[in-house]
Amino acid sequence: MNKLLSAALGAMLLPATLTLSSPMNAQERQNPFMVPYDTPYEIPPFDKIRYEDYLPALEKGIEIQRQEIQAIADSKEAPTFENTILAMEKSGELLQRVMLVFSSLDETDNNAQMQAISEKAYPMVSAASDEISMNDKLFARVKQLYDNRDNLGLTGPQKRAVELSYKSFTRNGALLDAAGKEQLKALNKELTDLHLTFNKNLLAATNAFEIVVDNEAELAGLPAGIVATAATEAASRGKEGKWAFTLHAPSRLPVLKYADNRDLRRRMYEGYMNLASVAPYDNRPVIGNIVKARAKKAHLLGFPDFASYMTDNVMAKTPQAATDLLMKIWEPATARVKDEVAEMQAYVNAAGDNFEIAPWDYYYYSEKVRQQKFDLDENEVSAYFSLDNVRKGIFTLAERLYGVTFTEMPDAPKYNPEVTVYDVKDLEGNHVAVFMTDYFPRASKRQGAWMSEFKGAFTDPDGKSGRPIVYNVGNFTRPTADTPALLTIDEVETMFHEFGHGLHGMLTRAELRSQAGTNVDRDFVELPSQITEHWAMEPELLKDFAFHYKTGEVIPESLINKLQAASTHNQGFMTTELAGASLLDLEWGRLNPADDEEIDVDLFEKQVAQKLNMPELIAYRYRSPYFKHIFGSDGYASGYYTYLWAEVLDTDGFELFSEKGVFDPATARSFKENVLEKGGSEDPMELYVRFRGHEPSVDALLRNRGLAPAAESAKGGELKTQGGK
Repeated sequence: MNKLLSAALGAMLLPATLTLSSPMNAQERQNPFMVPYDTPYEIPPFDKIRYEDYLPALEKGIEIQRQEIQAIADSKEAPTFENTILAMEKSGELLQRVMLVFSSLDETDNNAQMQAISEKAYPMVSAASDEISMNDKLFARVKQLYDNRDNLGLTGPQKRAVELSYKSFTRNGALLDAAGKEQLKALNKELTDLHLTFNKNLLAATNAFEIVVDNEAELAGLPAGIVATAATEAASRGKEGKWAFTLHAPSRLPVLKYADNRDLRRRMYEGYMNLASVAPYDNRPVIGNIVKARAKKAHLLGFPDFASYMTDNVMAKTPQAATDLLMKIWEPATARVKDEVAEMQAYVNAAGDNFEIAPWDYYYYSEKVRQQKFDLDENEVSAYFSLDNVRKGIFTLAERLYGVTFTEMPDAPKYNPEVTVYDVKDLEGNHVAVFMTDYFPRASKRQGAWMSEFKGAFTDPDGKSGRPIVYNVGNFTRPTADTPALLTIDEVETMFHEFGHGLHGMLTRAELRSQAGTNVDRDFVELPSQITEHWAMEPELLKDFAFHYKTGEVIPESLINKLQAASTHNQGFMTTELAGASLLDLEWGRLNPADDEEIDVDLFEKQVAQKLNMPELIAYRYRSPYFKHIFGSDGYASGYYTYLWAEVLDTDGFELFSEKGVFDPATARSFKENVLEKGGSEDPMELYVRFRGHEPSVDALLRNRGLAPAAESAKGGELKTQGGK
C-alpha cells in the first residue's frame, strides 16, 4: 500500500538555503530540524533527532507557514500562478520536513513517547491545514485564477494545478459560511483523534496477542525456519524452550497454511478475526464514531454520503462506478470459490477425515491441493527467494527497464539499524534519488507493507530542483540462525509491489511538488506498483536472481513451469476476500447513521456479506476493527477498491509488455515517460491511453486471475469513469 503525507495543501517547501533557527550559543544544542540538513542528499540526520525536537519544530513550522500563507493572501499584486499556486507549494518547508520524519517513524518505530507526541502533533497539523483551506482571501485568489484559467497562458500541468487547488479548497470547506467552517474544523479534529485511537488500539492489540506452544508435536507440518523463528520469539518474551506465534503475517500465515494441528490453525484464525475487538483495545466503538463524523462531514460539504465525497476526487467519480467494477469481478470470483472448496473437501474425504472444511482450513487445504495438482511445494520455492536475491531482482528489473542503478550507502543516516540506504543513479552517473529499505517486523512497526518518502521532488522556474528520498517498508520473514530470510511467493510479490511505488516516486520528472511522484489520483496510484508485480515470476528475470541459498543453483526450468501452471491457483478465494473488503468499505461510506444510532459493527459486516451472498468460508481480507486502510486515516476510506480498479489497468498494460517482450526497450521507455515520470501532471486516463493505445477493460484482469478463459471477453467492456473533472 502507498502512504503519503501532505502538510496542509500539498508538498510545501521553502528555499533550502533559509536558516530556520535563531542564532544560538555555540554550547547550546541545536534542534536538527531547524537548520538545513548537512547530510548526503539532505537525508534526515536521524541520529541527531530526539523526541523533544518534534513539537517545538512543528510549532515553529506552523508559525512560519502561517506567515507565508498570510503574505500570499494579503498580496496587493494581481494573482498569478507564480505568486499564488507556486508560492503556496513552496511554503511550509519546516512543517513538511518535521512531519515527513515524524509520521514515518510513528509507523515504523512507534512507542509510548511517539504516541504521546502524536496526540499533540496530528491535531496541530489538522488545525493548521484547516486554517489554510478556509482562508477566504487566499481562496479568492485561487478562485480568480480558476475562473480565468483558460486565458492565462498556463501550461497543461499548471492549469491542472489550478483546477486541483480550487477543488481542494472547495472540498475542504472554502465555500462554507463561518458557522459551517467551525463545524468542519470540529469534525476534522474529531476524526484526527479517532484515527489516533484506532491506530493505537490496533498496534496494542496486535502486540498483546500470542499463541504459546510447549509441546513440539503440535508444530507438525510447519517449516523448520518458522519453528526456529517461533522459538526465538518465545525466548524474547521470557518463555525459553517454548514457541510463540503472533498475528504478524510471517508468523500467522505459515500457521494457517502449514500447521497439521487443526486446533492451532483455529486459534490463529480466530485470534486474527477478533483482533482489536476485545477490551481494552476494542475498535468497534471507535468505528461507529468515525462513520458518524464522516457522514456529517460529507453532508456539510454537499455530498449525499462519505463514499460520494471520496470518489468525487478520483478516476471513478462515483461509488456506483466503483461498485459496478467490483461486481463484474465478484461474480466470477465467487463462482470459482465453489470449485475450490469442492476440491479441498474431496482431499479431506480422500484422506478419511470426517469433517467439513472450516474457514481456518482454507489456507491449509488449498496448499495441499496445490501440491497435489501441481507438485509445487512453496518451501522448495522459498529456498530460491532469499531476501538478498529478491532485492537483486528488483534492482535488476529497474536497471533493465528504466536504466537506473542502486549503490549501497553504508554510512548514510538511517532511522533504524535494519534500514539499508542506496544511492540511485542513471546510467550516466547522475543522481536520481535516495532509496531506503526496512523489511523485517518488530513490535514497534505496524503490520503491512508500504512506500513513502522523506523528501519530495520538484523543479522550480529558476532552475532550483530537488530529488526524492523514498523508502519501502515490509514485514517479511526474518532470517534464522541457520538460514537467511527466505521469502514466500506472496512476500516476493509484495516486495516487487512496493518497489513499483518506489519507482513511481524515484523516477518522477513532474516539476510541481503537488504533482511529483505518487501525488496522483488514488485509483491510479496502484498502477506502477501492481504492474511491477508481474515481473516477480517472469522466467527471464527469475534466472537473473532466483538462486538456491545453499547450492547457488539457479531456479530450474521445471520449477518455473510449476510456478507458471499454479499462478492462478486459489484465485477465487484471493479475489473474493479482496473484492469483499472493497465492497464492505464502500458500504461503510454509504452509511448515514443518526447521532443517537448505535452502530453494531459485527452485524453490519454480516448484513453486507448476506447482501453479497458471500461464501461462508471466506471472510473479508480485513475485518473492520483492524481495517487500517480505511479507519486508521481517510487515505483509502471508500477507496480500498482502488487495488482492483488499478489492476484493470496493470493487467491490460502488462499484456503490451507480454506482446512486445517483457524487457522491450520501447515499451519500457513509453511506460517510464508516460506514467512513472509524469506523476499527477496530466489526467491519468490520458496518460494510460498514451502508453497503451486504448482504454482498458476488465477482461485482462479476469484472464490474469484465471477467472475467464484466455480468449473470452468479460461483459462490461472498457473501464469507464463518470463525470468530468
